[in-house]
Amino acid sequence: MNLIQAILMGVVQGLSEFLPISSSAHLVFTSNFYKVAKGIEIVQQSNQEVFLDIMLHLGTLIAVLIFFRKDIFSICKALFEALKSKKIDNCDAKIGLYIILGTIITVVMALPMEKIAEKLVYSPAIVGILLIITGVMLLVSEYINKTKKDSDNEITLKKSIWIALAQGLAVLPGFSRSGWTIAAGLFSGLDRITAARYSFLLSIPIILGASMVYPFLKIDIPEALTYNWTAIGAGTVVSGLVGYLCIKYFLKFVSKFSLGIFGYYCLIAGLVTSVFFTIYH
Repeated sequence: MNLIQAILMGVVQGLSEFLPISSSAHLVFTSNFYKVAKGIEIVQQSNQEVFLDIMLHLGTLIAVLIFFRKDIFSICKALFEALKSKKIDNCDAKIGLYIILGTIITVVMALPMEKIAEKLVYSPAIVGILLIITGVMLLVSEYINKTKKDSDNEITLKKSIWIALAQGLAVLPGFSRSGWTIAAGLFSGLDRITAARYSFLLSIPIILGASMVYPFLKIDIPEALTYNWTAIGAGTVVSGLVGYLCIKYFLKFVSKFSLGIFGYYCLIAGLVTSVFFTIYH
């Protein structure tokens, strides 16, 4: 792994983590396209590449923490006061509880699929098919949302559970976490802004677990000392900067435009990559 590869993947992670196009799929595609271009055989990722993926997610975690710092503070404060008074009647407190519940549901769903998700990293053609399914989900959710006459933008327990289930499925590369959670929100009757903001807030505990807890459990410290830390650091910084800008402008985009463009993108990108890697193999 070199500096250019790490920066390239940092840009890809920063863009695709919050856009509904599957960051995991695009990291798989970018890594494997890079190997094809360099004439490197597509084989199992090295531990250094896996660690880079984790650090890139840490970069986007920092981005979402900074962007939503006021929301996070309000939610934590309201949740603490609610637990202290034993009355959960504040909207922010409810959101905090829903995020906790949603995280638990996600973990319970994701753990049994962890091995499958790890194997799919080395099957970019299959990941492309899953990305096509994500595209269909986005297009269908937009259509159903537009046909609903009445919309209730309050995030309820039932809606939060549906969104959490969608996030659990998105452990599979190609199933966009933001795409599936926003789509679930639209299916539930939320508007795009509300669904997107809740999706980003719900991502915090999951990205935190993946980028902080996982490395401490899996990392081989003596081996890690041999990693290209300049490349890893640069990729992490780039993913954070790009991720912050992506959140900012994506929220402005969804306030005015449909998610259909991302749905069509997923269909095209998924089809192209599936065909390419099927032929290449």
